[in-house]
Amino acid sequence: MPPTNRDVLEPAQVEPKPQVRADQVLISRLGLRIPPSLTYGDWERAGLQLSRIFDSSAWCLGDWLVCGQENYADRYVRAIDAAGLDYQTLRNYAWVTRRFQLERRRELLSFQHHAEVAALDTREQDHWLDRAEKERWSRNELRRRLRGIKANKKTGAEPASVVPRLAVARERVERWRAAAQQADDHLENWMVLILDRAAEDILSTKST
Repeated sequence: MPPTNRDVLEPAQVEPKPQVRADQVLISRLGLRIPPSLTYGDWERAGLQLSRIFDSSAWCLGDWLVCGQENYADRYVRAIDAAGLDYQTLRNYAWVTRRFQLERRRELLSFQHHAEVAALDTREQDHWLDRAEKERWSRNELRRRLRGIKANKKTGAEPASVVPRLAVARERVERWRAAAQQADDHLENWMVLILDRAAEDILSTKST
């Protein structure tokens, strides 16, 4: 029986490989391949593109983890291990992601801008993101403004609850202090933020 048109496989369409210019910055799994003839303009554009990739990946990984927690509570950690991803980093991404639905995320602001205001209520989040967007604040400038507001509020604030004192090995404290410095924050503020994120992560998972 002769083959019909449905039985005949079309030859594979081979797309021509894109031409790579000698002056292009190339991204590989191990890092950047930077040409020696790179101009300042090309270097600056590469940084902007990398920044956008980082922001996009942080949001996407956060969305991915939230989906796993909500739909595959008994298996999602296995997928994280298989992908070779750092769970603590993903939890931080997911915490910010939960605070901002897709339609509330600002394209002109970085993921880190959103992370700075994530602990605030929705109205305050929008207020500060509006200002940061309008006045083109960097992440550090937004953080500085927020710290100034917090310092001004301390005078009339109600007494804070005192958490139990813990006996902790010096090595662990130094590791926490190094992490806080990496986040450009004071140790006490960093610890409170991490505990808030962990609590919200656990409570939101339990409620699903």
